[in-house]
Amino acid sequence: MTGRTAAVTGATGFLGSHLCERLLADGWAVRGLSRPSSDRGRLADSDVEWYVGDLFDGPTLRSLVDGADAVFHLAGVGLWSADPDTVVRVNRDGTANVLEACRGCEGEVGRLVFTSTAGTRRPGNGDAFAAEGDVADPIGAYQEGKAAAERLVDRYADDDAGDAVTVHPTSVFGPGDESFTPQLLAMGLEPTMPAHLPGGLSIVGVDDVVDGIVRAYEHGEAGDHYILGGENLTYDRAVRRIADAANGTAIPARVRVPATAIRAAGPVAETVGAVANRQVFPFNRDMARLATERLFYTSKKASEELGYEYRPLEAHLPETLEWYRKEFRD
Repeated sequence: MTGRTAAVTGATGFLGSHLCERLLADGWAVRGLSRPSSDRGRLADSDVEWYVGDLFDGPTLRSLVDGADAVFHLAGVGLWSADPDTVVRVNRDGTANVLEACRGCEGEVGRLVFTSTAGTRRPGNGDAFAAEGDVADPIGAYQEGKAAAERLVDRYADDDAGDAVTVHPTSVFGPGDESFTPQLLAMGLEPTMPAHLPGGLSIVGVDDVVDGIVRAYEHGEAGDHYILGGENLTYDRAVRRIADAANGTAIPARVRVPATAIRAAGPVAETVGAVANRQVFPFNRDMARLATERLFYTSKKASEELGYEYRPLEAHLPETLEWYRKEFRD
């Protein structure tokens, strides 16, 4: 791969920064998109060539992707970062702008790998695990925006003779994540977190997802989709394994929050939002139901076609626990 150039949106984010580190280690020249206010964190002293702008800065996007051998599009906005309309707009229209930049720049542009979410797929027809074909109706603004972006990428690959692949990470775990990872670790480590959720999820290490993204660039079928998942675990199993890995010194969350209580909270949140005439937080009866389900996935397709592999939760814990204790306990 030495001598190739990669353009990365979302380069300063959790997953994007790990991807940039991997690409640099593999000998790529890396261009990263960074907003003026972004903290470049672990990449501050790296060899990333920074392009300052955002997903709505057309000239900067065209310069970023112009002549790149690969475009890795990871930038987006999560539920807790903005109001629902903004979340949909940034994830949908921002992706449209990246695709337009790829079409409109002077030099040739190589394959685009779009990082969506496994949340646009859910088990159906009594299946225990969701696969790529299990497309589900979006729940919440984040899934709505990502689903719309997926359709744009599919159209780019099909109608415009563009080369694009979409990957769907599940619940990504690892150092540098300030949302899911510390919440999960707290359930396994902190005595102040006595409860865990009733459902389950597919937990995958960030380095394994990064490897899957690179493999999608190298081996993926144009226009296709690949779930990048990990171990399918109920919350109680996950937190107990975290506690065991902490040398037996931690007390895992022992109480399961009743599913009925979580489902009841959904309509309450909707009522609060209606009274306040705004959405106070991104939670409603649909998302409450989702929080109680076992969102399990299969990565069989990625394994067979990309050579994708994931490691067990314990393989990622030493480095992640060290980071957690430094960031949240010191």
